[in-house]
Amino acid sequence: MSSGRYFVVGGAGFIGSHLVDRLVERGSVTIYDNLSVGKREFLHAHTSSGKATIVVADALDLDALVEHMRGHDVVFHLAANPEARWGLERTRLDLEQGTIATYNVLEAMRCTATPKLVLCSSGTVYGDSTRVCAEEDLGALPISLYGASKLASEALVSAYVHCFGLQALIYRFGNVVGPRGTHGAALDFLRKLRAQWAQPGAPSAAQPGDRPAAQPAAPELEVLGDGHQAKPYLFVTDCVAGMLHGLDHAEGAINVLNLAPPDTTPVSRIAELCIAASPLPHARIRYTGGERGWPGDVPRSRMSPERMAALGFRVHHSSDEAVALAVAALAREVFAPDVVV
Repeated sequence: MSSGRYFVVGGAGFIGSHLVDRLVERGSVTIYDNLSVGKREFLHAHTSSGKATIVVADALDLDALVEHMRGHDVVFHLAANPEARWGLERTRLDLEQGTIATYNVLEAMRCTATPKLVLCSSGTVYGDSTRVCAEEDLGALPISLYGASKLASEALVSAYVHCFGLQALIYRFGNVVGPRGTHGAALDFLRKLRAQWAQPGAPSAAQPGDRPAAQPAAPELEVLGDGHQAKPYLFVTDCVAGMLHGLDHAEGAINVLNLAPPDTTPVSRIAELCIAASPLPHARIRYTGGERGWPGDVPRSRMSPERMAALGFRVHHSSDEAVALAVAALAREVFAPDVVV
């Protein structure tokens, strides 16, 4: 297990805060986050104990990155647009929060002689591919602005590694899920169900399964697409464990690694689990139709984990297990504990 001084860009967010939970066992941690999505409360135990410090600043501020990065050994870059669909409304979002932010991180590393980078990328770089994608299989280009920004970020990392002598690990994640989630299908579904549960006439907290006669309409959960979309879901603790395993074992100057289970879970199953975990267990599912949830959505994807396996790591949870654990955890966060069934 390597020890050192860690600089985590986007460390107050969903994956970043779980990563910090582990990094504080290894050395000193600086969290760099603008708190646009991340939350201080995710880090309170570590900042209050002095095991980690937080710098509230933006990855688009190169001068601030240079100032605060000095003296660190490893940079974890997790900052990005957290929701791919947002790019449809703000087309510069992924360019700025993805590509330009990554350039700033790399340039700050060059200026401060910080030697090692861990970049959190995405399986969206593989585009709309029907095959099981391995790391060398970039035959299809991304179809979302989010995926395009991730692929551009990977290219920048490769260039900086070769031009300036950095070492880098690039992780292409599946869909990461778990407690503290800030986005994603399960959280979206649970919030939709909560909005209906909170309406006048909806089931009370004392009797979550009842259907009062005054309830204005039968509850339903809208699901974008036809429900057959299926992707690999990665539980957040497996995600963090894989990142640290690669950090400890990968030796190349640049290491591109898929981090995902080999199986997939359909959206229909996520919707069913969310309904079962809500106070509206009899809600029906209404699919909007079409094979994609939104323009740029990859309806089905699979990723090969064999390169990580060659380093001695396999995820602990299957995709279905990851989803079930995540839905249970998120339901406790979205609904009051005494009404979760």
